Amino acid sequence: MNFTVLFNMQQELDLKIETQHNLENENLVDRKILALLVEIGELANETRCFKFWSLKPPAHADVILEEYVDGIHFILSLGLEMKIDTTMSFLDLESSRTATEQFLIVYEKVSAFKHDQSVSTYKSMFEEYLLLGKLLGFTSGQMEKAYVSKNEVNHKRQQQGY
Repeated sequence: MNFTVLFNMQQELDLKIETQHNLENENLVDRKILALLVEIGELANETRCFKFWSLKPPAHADVILEEYVDGIHFILSLGLEMKIDTTMSFLDLESSRTATEQFLIVYEKVSAFKHDQSVSTYKSMFEEYLLLGKLLGFTSGQMEKAYVSKNEVNHKRQQQGY
């Protein structure tokens, strides 16, 4: 993934949102962290990976991927709030964890970031989220393409008063 391009796209979207909603002077970190946690929950719900009591299958892969990239939007946005080096590279982690285990780790990493907004905790959170995408069966190319597509949708939503 070209993270520099994604950070730039997110910066443009964030600027549009903050300007339209008069939020330029507000600290949005806590709201973005909560939004990220909600998006992770929505993603888990679509995968149904934890629903041992249900026979209903997971949502279609396209639905899951769209939910997944909603999280990437907020992670990129949090990095911009930190003024992270947008040329930073992220490790391509490997794991034999289950999706359920990885969701729990991602929640832990977001919580750790809430309490320690350092570059290392941010990077760890992003890397574990990227690993979650991989464990859900997505390639980095699919993730990037879906992010670009959803970013366009988010711009249109702002134009329509979403």
